[in-house]
Amino acid sequence: MINVLFVCLGNICRSPMAEAVLRDKIKINELEGQITVDSAGTGDWHLGHPPHEGTRKLLDERSISYEGMIARQVLSEDFTNFDYIICMDQSNLSNLRKIKGGEDAQIISYMDLLPNETLREVPDPYFTGNFEEVYGLMDAGCSVLLDKIKKEKL
Repeated sequence: MINVLFVCLGNICRSPMAEAVLRDKIKINELEGQITVDSAGTGDWHLGHPPHEGTRKLLDERSISYEGMIARQVLSEDFTNFDYIICMDQSNLSNLRKIKGGEDAQIISYMDLLPNETLREVPDPYFTGNFEEVYGLMDAGCSVLLDKIKKEKL
């Protein structure tokens, strides 16, 4: 089983959107028994909350399920339980390295999946309100990630 963890700040906007989008792509590709996806935040402000209403609205419009998702914080055991840990921005990357301690090759910056994009961090729609922009990045990046997983692990 291949395990993927998306990480953002509060685990209510970007990382649950990525989780839902990748789960949807896994289902479409009939890989449900081979890849699991989760998300977490580096902060604790929203623990136990569902995804942000902007994320839920956007996913509902596209018939992408977010059922059962609630915000949680990154745990030290996540570094051994997940094959891919993908963070949304440099602050998340820095926080993950502090939790883990030092460099870790399994931590990937999300925008590294999309090298042709001018953005180098996924904007936080909690602050920008631009959930559509983030969805476009999630849709494109999750397709690249799924191809990467298929080539490297399946």
